Amino acid sequence: MKAVQLRTARRAPELVELPVPRPGPGQVLLSVTGVGLCHSDFLLLDTPAGMLRRMGMTLPLTLGHEVVGTVAALGAGASGVSEGEAVALYGPWGCGRCRRCADGAENLCVRREALGIAPPGLGSPGGLAEYMLVDSPRHLVPIGSLDPLQAVPMTDAGLSAYHSVKRSLPKLGPGGTAVVIGVGGLGHLAVQLLRALTPVQVIAVDVSQAKLALASDLGAHATLVPDESAIGRVRKLTDDAGADVILDFVGTQATVEMAGACVATGGDVTVAGVGRGALPVGFDTPAYGVSVAGTYWGTRTDFTEVIELARDGVLTARLETYPLQEVPRAYDRLRRGLITGRAVVLPGG
Repeated sequence: MKAVQLRTARRAPELVELPVPRPGPGQVLLSVTGVGLCHSDFLLLDTPAGMLRRMGMTLPLTLGHEVVGTVAALGAGASGVSEGEAVALYGPWGCGRCRRCADGAENLCVRREALGIAPPGLGSPGGLAEYMLVDSPRHLVPIGSLDPLQAVPMTDAGLSAYHSVKRSLPKLGPGGTAVVIGVGGLGHLAVQLLRALTPVQVIAVDVSQAKLALASDLGAHATLVPDESAIGRVRKLTDDAGADVILDFVGTQATVEMAGACVATGGDVTVAGVGRGALPVGFDTPAYGVSVAGTYWGTRTDFTEVIELARDGVLTARLETYPLQEVPRAYDRLRRGLITGRAVVLPGG
């Protein structure tokens, strides 16, 4: 089978030929329909070999953690899905037994590191291939009538955006304001979620005029570029109170500092972007009563809910599609901010 692997640290991923894997006991073999490309992938692509080893990662590694496919074969004892069924992959694998996993929050598994469990494409073999092994059927959610390509971004971009919005729903009431920083793969879905699930004013922030235009098309009430006037404009749009919720899907130092300057007293700041910025928290920093949180994917319940929202038409991802052989070009476009929405790779064509 064809697959795209990171074979040498800090080099472009390569298209290779690999044997089709066979599912062992309890495993599921997927015929991959589509795979999303994500900025999280650059955490691997840009990391030196020594650091990868310290992170417990070995090369070569098949990339791709946003995966949708059809069940091609079941290993002995595997149940809960059927051959030929279209399914979406829940990526933040956990042990399945700790207290977090028992609550459905495998994304917060407390035993993951001790057991050496890694997400597909981010430590274990991923889905940028014609076939992929999944460790357990519990990681698969049937998508029913949902377009498989629309399902692809829901496995991470949609899940992470939904988890970020859902945690702040009590603060997103009438008269409130939410700011979405970064209208990329996650942010353009967050705008839709905020408009569908809350009555608040939505302000979108991005450096790209094309992405700001997309945000407007999706219902954002105001759009801003993150220049020196942006904080003042957010204050003006909120009668100087600040925004009740800031969702930062970029996560650089500049964007988290903007979030801290824009958030209202008692508000929420959620940093979902992987830009490695950090926002100090203290007694009156950023402001009294502000909650600041990082986020990592979402729970299994969140995942089933976001698939339902997409199936009901609440969420529609903007897609650019690529064949496997064009993955390096797609990553280059993603890195340069040229992709509006989500890049989805089609291993079969």
